[in-house]
Amino acid sequence: MTSKIEHIENKLAFIGSGIMAEAMIKVLLDKALIAPARIIASGPRQERARELKSRYGVVGTTDNRQAAGTANIVVLSVKPQVLPTVLADLRGQVRPEGLVLSIVAGMCIETIAAGLQHPAVVRAMPNTPAQIGEAMTVWTASRGVSQAQHAQARTILQAMGREIHVEDEGMLDMATAVSGTGPTYVFLMMEALTDAAVHLGFSRRVAVQLVTQTVLGSVLFARQSDRHLAELRNMVTSPGGTSAEAIYQLEKGSIRTILSKAVWAAYQKSKLLGEANQTYQGPNGPLILDQGE
Repeated sequence: MTSKIEHIENKLAFIGSGIMAEAMIKVLLDKALIAPARIIASGPRQERARELKSRYGVVGTTDNRQAAGTANIVVLSVKPQVLPTVLADLRGQVRPEGLVLSIVAGMCIETIAAGLQHPAVVRAMPNTPAQIGEAMTVWTASRGVSQAQHAQARTILQAMGREIHVEDEGMLDMATAVSGTGPTYVFLMMEALTDAAVHLGFSRRVAVQLVTQTVLGSVLFARQSDRHLAELRNMVTSPGGTSAEAIYQLEKGSIRTILSKAVWAAYQKSKLLGEANQTYQGPNGPLILDQGE
C-alpha cells in the first residue's frame, strides 16, 4: 500500500524547476501524496517560480540553498552541465537526515555524494511520460540510503508510473539509452508513419489518429500478452501479405541495425555526460573526482 510522503512531515525541494520537475510535482499532487505547501521549487527565473505557485500552489524561489535547507527530500532536476555549479552551491546544505533524489542524466552517485558531502543519494532515470503518470523509471541507491528512504523514493517514482530498482548503477546509463531516450525513438517513428499516411492521401488530422491509436493499442496488447514480441509480430504477418512486404522493406533498410546504433550512441553520450562533469567546486577551489575513487 502506498503511503503519503507527508506522513513524517516531509518537505520536498526541487532544485531545477523545468519540465521534469513540473511533471513530478503534478503527479504527486494529483495523487494527493503531499500537500502543495510542502513542495518548494527552485530555479533561476522568478517568473517561473510565480508560474508554478499560481498553477499548483507550491512555494517558488530562486534560492537553491534556502530550498535545500528546508527540505527532507531534495530532488536534483537540473541539466547535467549545470550540476557542478549546483553541487558547489549546495555543499553541506542538505539536512543530515535528508534524502537526495537525482534525475540528472549521466551523473553518478559518487559525484553527487562527494559534491554535496551527503551520503544518502538515489539516482533515477525517468522518462517524459511521467507527465501523465506513465513513466518507466530505473533507479538505484547509495549505501547511505536507509530502508525508510528507499520506501520514500519508491513512493515518489511509482507516482510517475512504473519503476525498477537495480543494484548496479551502470544500468542507469543503459536505461538512459533505452527507456530514458526511448520516447524520442517512438515519436520519430510515429511522425514518419503519420507523414507516410498523409502521402497516401489521409488528412494530417486523420493520419495522427490512425497512428496514435495503432501504437497505443499495440503497446497495450504487448503489455497484456505473455507472448514474445516476435510471436506478436508473426500473428499479423501473413505469408505474401501486406505486413510481410512492409517488413521486408524495413529489414532491407536495416531498421534493427539503425535502432541498435541509436541506442548505443545514446548510451555512450550518457557516459560521456557523467565523465565531463566529474569536476565540482570544493571549499578550496575546483576538485576533480577521479573515476577510480
